[in-house]
Amino acid sequence: MKKISLYILVALVVYSCGSSDQGELVGVKSQSKWHSKKPLGMVLIPGGSFTMGKEDEDIAGSLTTPTRTVTVRPYYMDETEITNAEYKEFVFWVRDSVVRTELALLSELMSDDTNTVLENYQFKNVDTTDMTPYEKYMMNNYGGLGDVNSPLQGRSLNWDEDLIWETSDFPDEYYSEVMDTMYVPVENSFDGKRILDTKKLKYRYSWLDRGSAAKAKGDRKDFIKHEIVEVYPDTTVWVKDFNYSYNDPMHQDYFSHQAYEDYPVVGVTWSQAKAFCSWRTKKKNNFLRSKKNATSVPYFRLATEAEWEYAARGGLNYSTYPWGGPYTTTDRGCFLANFKPSRGDYAVDGALYTMEAKSYNPNDYGLYNMAGNVSEWTNTAYNEASYYIGSTMNPNVENTKNHRKIIRGGSWKDVAYFLQVSTRDYEYADSARSYIGFRTVQDFLGTDIYGN
Repeated sequence: MKKISLYILVALVVYSCGSSDQGELVGVKSQSKWHSKKPLGMVLIPGGSFTMGKEDEDIAGSLTTPTRTVTVRPYYMDETEITNAEYKEFVFWVRDSVVRTELALLSELMSDDTNTVLENYQFKNVDTTDMTPYEKYMMNNYGGLGDVNSPLQGRSLNWDEDLIWETSDFPDEYYSEVMDTMYVPVENSFDGKRILDTKKLKYRYSWLDRGSAAKAKGDRKDFIKHEIVEVYPDTTVWVKDFNYSYNDPMHQDYFSHQAYEDYPVVGVTWSQAKAFCSWRTKKKNNFLRSKKNATSVPYFRLATEAEWEYAARGGLNYSTYPWGGPYTTTDRGCFLANFKPSRGDYAVDGALYTMEAKSYNPNDYGLYNMAGNVSEWTNTAYNEASYYIGSTMNPNVENTKNHRKIIRGGSWKDVAYFLQVSTRDYEYADSARSYIGFRTVQDFLGTDIYGN
């Protein structure tokens, strides 16, 4: 009897030690620990309250920027404007995706023929032997493991095989046929060069209109928006923006030549900037999914107008410019930004057009060119009354039907008034200009910004 009691006591001890919660409420914990990692090339904006708007009289007399105290949450922001090199990575990814898709589709049509070249670019074969039951179910019912609504029908492109771009190295006529579709027609070519048809470079993505979905009733699919965006920047803006002016070298070389790799990209519409944000999010999450117990990152996006102004002030609440003072030059007469200081004298500040994205001194948050160089798209639609009707917490008066989008910061062709951190301006979302670029932000999750 004593032995039985002893066994029961031991069993109870083992059970109590083996139970992780001992019957207490401990909550559901994630298998992977979350640690907010600062993205490359970004700085942490701590968030907080600030006085938004014009503290002094608005010389433009627009009366659209009355002062008010607002609060924004912490977030990461690119320390510079997105450069030509960074945007070119997006363009090249889209270009290569289009070519690989065309090669794979042609390879399927020629499945009965023997063509070892196109076989190298076929869609990736799915190994059914190592499939989980769920993966087998998806393959049998949807024909793929990925986004079954995409043009690829859930199949994966083969990125292992290098693409060949030199026409003299094309391996066969079928490969040449696909590449020929990527160039402008021969009759539109000159100097014996085949030029890439940039209108073929289209990026497809989908997003959920969460704001509308939260306020209205209906199926989730009713609020999923599908976008198809031509991603190549409009290089003709250097000609179209200026009548009776010789800017052909900028038109020809600004985006394509390596001399301008570190300069801010221009000629991008608001929609193209949004598409870039989607691709940057996809690029990061695709990498994280290859890791064990990975957690997806918050979306990269454009800053709201309030976030942009808060970041531009650099913690200086009542400053006129990002550097704090009311003047655009130092006490030695050195200019503090790239803009048009006087009528017709664009180069007196050291630059005729744009300058490198990392030029002049950063503000106290470590952000470069928050005044001048290029104006920057924000996510906020322009509304004359938005300061009056907007919330004082993370304000953002957005309207998808309003195509006037706020731009901030002023540019290389603007006078000093537009460089002020509180000055508002707008441009239509489908417009591309030689003086408008963008930078991205990413939400900071949690509140422990100092432990980051």
